[in-house]
Amino acid sequence: MESPIRIGILGYGNLGKGTVKAVKQSSDMEIVAVFTRRDPEHLQLEDPAIKALHIDEAKNYQDQIDVMILCGGSATDLPKQTPQFAQLFNTVDSYDTHAKIPEYFASVDKAAKASGKTAIISVGWDPGLFSINRVISEAIIPHGETYTFWGKGLSQGHSDAVRRVEGVEAGVQYTIPSEKAMDRVRSGEKPVLETAEKHRRVCYIVPEEGYDVSKIENIIKTMPNYFDEYETEVHFITEEVLKEEHSKSPHGGFVIRSGNTGDNNNQLIEFSLKLDSNPEFTSSVLVAYARAAHRLAKEGAAGAKTVYDVAPSYISPLSNADLRKGYL
Repeated sequence: MESPIRIGILGYGNLGKGTVKAVKQSSDMEIVAVFTRRDPEHLQLEDPAIKALHIDEAKNYQDQIDVMILCGGSATDLPKQTPQFAQLFNTVDSYDTHAKIPEYFASVDKAAKASGKTAIISVGWDPGLFSINRVISEAIIPHGETYTFWGKGLSQGHSDAVRRVEGVEAGVQYTIPSEKAMDRVRSGEKPVLETAEKHRRVCYIVPEEGYDVSKIENIIKTMPNYFDEYETEVHFITEEVLKEEHSKSPHGGFVIRSGNTGDNNNQLIEFSLKLDSNPEFTSSVLVAYARAAHRLAKEGAAGAKTVYDVAPSYISPLSNADLRKGYL
């Protein structure tokens, strides 16, 4: 029996906490330590048996960690951390700023090739699983259109935006895919859809006591770049209801390819996700690809990789023989 894959986890926010849980559900892995920029003494790990260490100590664990899973944010953490840690470890991250992925890849690739490490970037569900399904469906049905719908899901960025509105004590925003738009796509119509036609936005707001809620609603609905172009609903609720009904981070979405083959036969491919916890699901994808990073590294595959470079067998704990027997 092979030794467990030794995992390091960098960061202990929602993604890091989900990664700990996902590794624990993987019988071929073990956690070496969680690394943090905070004071490790004050890090409240759910499992006290897991070692918590300061990020500066990570360099001393190069021989004890097979893959470092990076759980920082895409805005400021990962652009610095991944090239840095790819010089020391095989890495996996969830960088999700789509427009900047090419330059991010180049930066990580340079560092990982110099160190002879494997670094799989932009792992998750979008980018990640949705990316794979877009490529597969377009390769199979070259004549057609691809549509991506997100939700129903709690949007972190839009929720932050509503919380910054004067008079808002707390709040969340959900992105809801348009059933009408999805029905048009599924019917084979191949419509040209603006982003605003594909989604609507629903806000749940806890107002400050005595504040004019109509003013809050107007500011939210006319907010440029966030809500002004969308059908937007604003509901006012109590803090108790917010905690009881909106404390989780659900998300999901659909990738739909609608096209024609041969004698103008309509063909439709659809991939969908419905997630109770966005960070826990993303963590689970990261952990599966950590397995792939370990296997690729053993084969000497240095440099940055994406989900397009990883065969499905590399993320499965099963052997190729078992996959052929049980799944093919």
